[in-house]
Amino acid sequence: MRAHSQGIAGLRGTSVPDVVERAFAVQAQDASSAALGLRARAVDLTAETVNRATNVERSVVRNWFMRGTLYLVAAADVKWLTTLLGPVFLKRSTRRYRELGLDDDVLTRAEDLITSALAAEGPLTRAELAERLAWAGLEPRGQVPFHLVRRCALLGQICHGPTNDDGEATFVLLDDWLPSDRGAALDVDSSTVELARRYLASHAPAALEDFTTWSGLPVSMTRKAWRMLEDAAESVACEVAGQRCALPAKRVTETAEPALDVRLLPAYDNYLVGYRTRALSVAAPYEQQVWPGGGQIRPTVMVDGLACATWSKQDRGRSVALTPFGELTDDVLAGIAAEETDIARFLETGPVGPPESS
Repeated sequence: MRAHSQGIAGLRGTSVPDVVERAFAVQAQDASSAALGLRARAVDLTAETVNRATNVERSVVRNWFMRGTLYLVAAADVKWLTTLLGPVFLKRSTRRYRELGLDDDVLTRAEDLITSALAAEGPLTRAELAERLAWAGLEPRGQVPFHLVRRCALLGQICHGPTNDDGEATFVLLDDWLPSDRGAALDVDSSTVELARRYLASHAPAALEDFTTWSGLPVSMTRKAWRMLEDAAESVACEVAGQRCALPAKRVTETAEPALDVRLLPAYDNYLVGYRTRALSVAAPYEQQVWPGGGQIRPTVMVDGLACATWSKQDRGRSVALTPFGELTDDVLAGIAAEETDIARFLETGPVGPPESS
């Protein structure tokens, strides 16, 4: 059922907005992995289509959201998500700002410089923004440019814009990039309930602890929203693997039978970061193969939502190398071969952007 919720089992989407509507948010700390995550949830999607959705149509936007990390979300969700989540992660970044020597005066000055540069010259890359800061007498070094740019995004001032001709991510003023009527303002309680509602729709069955981990919000906020959904009869309690979980009420009678649905998920995929534990996605003996350490999450082969192997691209994406967890059946191997062919087709349709730190 989780695999169906996340769009990695059952019907595939037909467009980038269609996939994002179902998955709600696509993990995007690595832009190329995000594109492959969209592909795994869609039929006949092309890299060109992904680029058009983000660079031209602006139907989806890449920016810092849940847990203060990068996601692709629908344009209509950008502003209310930023209003809800931005203050939480700005507060948690205070200590890091101090460690980097960024006092309030420097932060305010940098904010003014970044927004003024984008208003006059944007779109600009992070490196170009760092140059503008240096010209103005600030000396951005190491992680400083990243944190200054991310702070402006969390404040709702800027967002990722189009990829430039060199395949680099650029930044733009949020209000310039998205029309003012994109997304209505919500109060904090309503926004948190909406986030819980959307999380359940795209991740259920799931527990309160899963929602708290995924969102990065304080448990006091998530618990209140979870309870409000229960009180409104929008969610129904259930038990999964001994854990108290919830389902959207409209899905109570749903059943999801195994169908040997094979998907090749990219590194850092939503499905592997959307829950507090990994018990229902990767069997315990194989966790270290998927999470080898150092913050890495390897690409996985999923069959009906359960990992059976890791994989990596070779020959410039025209084929994949498998590291199976055990013997794979002929049906699964056939599914992997079909996914391998589709990945090669997808990658041949255009570049999908470079990786970027979260």
